Amino acid sequence: MIALAATPAGAVTRLKELVSLEGVRDNQLVGYGLVVGLKGTGDTRQTVFSAQSLTNMLQQMGVSVAPTAIRVQNTAAVMLTATLPGFGQPGVKIDVTAAAIGDATNLQGGLLLLTSLRGVDGQVYAVAQGSVVTGGFSAGKSSNTSTVNHPTVGRVPGGASIERASPTAALKEVLKLQLRDPDFTTALRVSEVINKKFGSDAVPIAQAENSALVGIKVPAAYLSRVPEFMAGLEALEVEVDRPARVIVNERTGTVVMGKQVRVSPVAIMHGNLTVEIQTTFDVSQPAPLSQGKTTPVAQTGVSATEEKSRNLLLKEGATVEELVHALGSIGSTPRDIIAILQSLRAAGALEAEIQVI
Repeated sequence: MIALAATPAGAVTRLKELVSLEGVRDNQLVGYGLVVGLKGTGDTRQTVFSAQSLTNMLQQMGVSVAPTAIRVQNTAAVMLTATLPGFGQPGVKIDVTAAAIGDATNLQGGLLLLTSLRGVDGQVYAVAQGSVVTGGFSAGKSSNTSTVNHPTVGRVPGGASIERASPTAALKEVLKLQLRDPDFTTALRVSEVINKKFGSDAVPIAQAENSALVGIKVPAAYLSRVPEFMAGLEALEVEVDRPARVIVNERTGTVVMGKQVRVSPVAIMHGNLTVEIQTTFDVSQPAPLSQGKTTPVAQTGVSATEEKSRNLLLKEGATVEELVHALGSIGSTPRDIIAILQSLRAAGALEAEIQVI
């Protein structure tokens, strides 16, 4: 499959899609908890820590029982993960992902008990509880089973409540915009657009510090309302400079490229050679009443078929789009085109970066 990028060079994009504010980012949370209410698909006695966790929880509720004295298969120990958004405030709901860490076979229909979610600093930022949705199932016993999707991982939509505000940098007089795809040309254009809207040539407020960072001094009129200033920045449109790049996926035969990719004048000759070797077995039968034995005899045949080479001549200034259309017109397959593009790059005729995924 061949795909041409629909976004040409110099495409206009909102600043909101290009940058993020330094210090304002997501934070990863993790926790350990128990899922109960399973229909015999929880952890077995081989998983020791789930039984210990259950007894510890029961002891906090006034029920004393030894871990070795219980055998509960309706409980599963899980690890929880969640993403705390920037400026996350107490009371806001976030989604939680639960994954079995023992030998539980299915979390379908389970209930996650109250669990704390901690950040990398060890502080509790959210608590989670709720029904686990797996999006799959597993049915049957022993070798006669049927499994759909991945039933040992589930989600608790809106199952966590933020208890501590997200550790986010405050909005100050100087802001830093981080480009998601570092590029000197794009960073310079971002600063020019911001200066044109909120500054002037005599007093610029934005400056590109490097290919990935643009520093902005908040205008005096917006010092008391920085969020309003940020909203105005996000709506600005910037002409993005994208590098010439060809993405190749050899496993699926997919090629994705931009129309701005150029090909130098070049002649291409491409053909296929197929060699087929076939082995058949005949039986050697001895004469009647002789001392010989019946033995198989291998008969090997070799045949070679070579297709005529297909020639293609590209003139100066040709694009990869024209190359792909020309190769398709002579019957080239996507994998043929991938091989030709790689050969063109090795020969220095393809003015683009080839990225294989």
